[in-house]
Amino acid sequence: MSVIDVHAHVFPRISESESRLLAGAGEPWLRVHRNGTGTMMSGADAYRPVTGPLWDPEQRVAAMDTLGVDVQAVSSTPLMFGYAAEPARAAEWCELVNQRILDYCAQAPDRLLPLCQVPLQDLQSACETVSKAAAAGHRGVHIGNHVGDRSLADGDIVAFLAHCADEGVPVLVHPWDMPGGERLRPHMLQWLVGMPAETQLSILGMALAGTFERLPDSLKLCFCHGGGSFAYLLGRADNAWHHRDIVRADSPKPPSAYVRRFHVDSAVFDPRALRLLVDVMGADRVMLGTDFPFPLGEQEPGSVIRGCPGLSEAERALMLAGNAAAFFSLRTEGPQV
Repeated sequence: MSVIDVHAHVFPRISESESRLLAGAGEPWLRVHRNGTGTMMSGADAYRPVTGPLWDPEQRVAAMDTLGVDVQAVSSTPLMFGYAAEPARAAEWCELVNQRILDYCAQAPDRLLPLCQVPLQDLQSACETVSKAAAAGHRGVHIGNHVGDRSLADGDIVAFLAHCADEGVPVLVHPWDMPGGERLRPHMLQWLVGMPAETQLSILGMALAGTFERLPDSLKLCFCHGGGSFAYLLGRADNAWHHRDIVRADSPKPPSAYVRRFHVDSAVFDPRALRLLVDVMGADRVMLGTDFPFPLGEQEPGSVIRGCPGLSEAERALMLAGNAAAFFSLRTEGPQV
């Protein structure tokens, strides 16, 4: 049974001097140490320790072989988005990152699918960048779930998503820049609580703003981390839509009416949670996602899908590879891309 992972990150080798393209807007770069480990840097600040597969394609493919993964869709680490930069600088930065991702994936073109990033803070530049990247060989685009205070229901971001639909470019949405504050600082609570909340906020915000009504059905859209809290609190949202006019003011349908308009990955880490997610979304809307190679990811890719109760073998095959093959328009006879 083929295995395709739609949620796997890369931080290609980018130097400190190259990161200055962003001129104070984060300036992410990679420090590689002599012992083979690395550190993601944000300017002069150490952001996170990392391991070789994040920047070394040979190590990544070896890990994929060990883990039983045939294909990964490879997207930038969200620290690299550059959304706070001036648009012209951000566009130049994205071109650099996108070329490095192409070069990285070219080391194993039958195993690694490159996903580009765009300067989402500027509509024209974002559309030009995604079109250029798709023509160069990128198989989709990876975006954050907001740009500052602008959500995915923002007019310019909706126009960008419509452009992706017109161009046939699949969109992977990743939460980032989570809420701060003292209560979320300990124990990685920004990641454990903030990330799921960010993704629920994005999906529910699109539904209640009527955004899906304005987007073509052809848009291929996937939210990471199982859609966050969305599936588990959908009943609450539907109840509010039915009983409060302020909730349904901009949406002609309850949020549950839109679950067929997007996909989610399977990164929920508990077969019971995955069972509910499949019941809400349908087995054909869930794709394997691991968050490779980070420690908070699924350490045994596909184990939750294989251990989920009540799934048929056909449903497991869809979630492990079939849905992703359709999402990215891959050939289905084996792992070749």
